[in-house]
Amino acid sequence: MKFLSSHELALIFGLLGNIVSFMVFLAPIPTFYKIYKKKSSEGFQSMPYVIALLSAMLLLYYGLLKTNATLIITINAIGCAIEVTYLLLYIIFATRKDKIYSLGLILLFDVGAFGLVMVVTIFFLKGLNRVHAVGWICAAFNIAVFAAPLSIMRQVIKTRSVEYMPFSLSFFLTLCAIMWFFYGIFVKDYFIALPNVLGFLFGMVQMILYIIFKDSKKVSNQKCDVHHIWIATDSKLDSFDKGKKLQNGCADEARTNEMKMFACHTSRKSIEKIPRKSIENMA
Repeated sequence: MKFLSSHELALIFGLLGNIVSFMVFLAPIPTFYKIYKKKSSEGFQSMPYVIALLSAMLLLYYGLLKTNATLIITINAIGCAIEVTYLLLYIIFATRKDKIYSLGLILLFDVGAFGLVMVVTIFFLKGLNRVHAVGWICAAFNIAVFAAPLSIMRQVIKTRSVEYMPFSLSFFLTLCAIMWFFYGIFVKDYFIALPNVLGFLFGMVQMILYIIFKDSKKVSNQKCDVHHIWIATDSKLDSFDKGKKLQNGCADEARTNEMKMFACHTSRKSIEKIPRKSIENMA
């Protein structure tokens, strides 16, 4: 029985990594279709796409510096094009304030930070030192990106809700980490392999948390005697003690500058609207 060589295995895992990564890049399409249909950014944040673009740009630069890194170059070139498209759509339909903020982020990270990396590595480093320096930067940046879901996992444990941690995304990110880990191992590129160990571990933890809490009832579905008020924002849920803030009150979908939804369920006997001013004072 003939075993596959390291080169052949690297090619297989690299191709699979390209396919899965492409699917991950396409994951936000429903979000941007919604933005396009409503002609509004709807409170979505541009930061994830700014960071995703920087990550793809760094890996593309790293792939261009290396030899025989075609599979790294192809997927990250595609990723750059996709993320630029997302950001253009976001800026077109965002409010003036969000446009200015997003353009500032792009200038800071995708132009400033990436430009600084290029200037330092091109003018002050040569040969393998340049490749290794960019490799370390990519590895450190990817570790930071993989660590970002820690706040989401903490939120899931605290709220016992997986609303903000879809299983499909966790699954594909874990699968993506596995593919690139083995690609890195077989081509002996540890700048690619090592960060994906963390990506795999965090992905597994996210899926385990999903399995544990997927059947937990959401606070908004409880009929009565709820002891907390939940404020759902774009990125997190904050809990306020009902006893300190409200007594026998109910406010549904009250919007403030930083809220998307606000709901408080109380006893069936007494429900009264809370003035908007009172809700804003709580925030």
